[in-house]
Amino acid sequence: MSNSLTDRRIVLTTVLAINVCLLFAESTDAAGSRRFRRSNRPVAASCCSSLPSVPPLFDGKTLDNWTTLDGKPITTGWEVVDGVIHLNKEQGRAGHIITKHEYGDFELSFDWKIATGGNSGVKYRVQKYGNKTLGCEYQIYDDAGARKLKPRNSAGSLYDLYEPNEHKQLNATGEFNSTRIVVQGDRIEHWLNGKQILAATVGSPDWDERIAASKFSEEKNFGENRFGKIMLTDHGSEVWYRKVQLRSLD
Repeated sequence: MSNSLTDRRIVLTTVLAINVCLLFAESTDAAGSRRFRRSNRPVAASCCSSLPSVPPLFDGKTLDNWTTLDGKPITTGWEVVDGVIHLNKEQGRAGHIITKHEYGDFELSFDWKIATGGNSGVKYRVQKYGNKTLGCEYQIYDDAGARKLKPRNSAGSLYDLYEPNEHKQLNATGEFNSTRIVVQGDRIEHWLNGKQILAATVGSPDWDERIAASKFSEEKNFGENRFGKIMLTDHGSEVWYRKVQLRSLD
């Protein structure tokens, strides 16, 4: 073999080796860059920090974040007195009120009391189902004043779907009860006076069975939306809410 042919082969081998090294280095740098971008959470956070924040659910003084179901200002029935949201029945039937804004995952806490024989509720993940405005509901009820009461419709229940468990302890009529609602992903928790009284997993076989046996059986994908408004219902009973606070879990 001639020396010139041997030299050409050596040069070609060297060039190929250099190209392979360069390609490997570029690939390594790109992978490292992707890993950096995935782990560099502050960059993602800073790009979203300019987004408008959702206002508090209740400012303790006004119902400025709430409207009637048809989007009008609240002018009758519902009032705020000394930091307490009160449905004053002396003014007649006022109707449900609903937040202007939607909320995703959250922890909602409040104290409530209801008049003797009263029926009300706090709905969440509220949205339109055809002509209906519906959502999951934490039932507010005077159990002691009920003539006939199904567990799935009693105080603290996830209305018509899940009944409270044995940890439920309801204070006497006219006394405030402490409630916490936790909604995160598919999981829903209802708490009453410091005890978790039910948990539900949206979309589970158990959920689907209960939906099928409920008044929501005809509502497609009921409760499966991840965002929705919050509603205070008017079912003809005087009711009070205080210490209303919502903490986002998004």
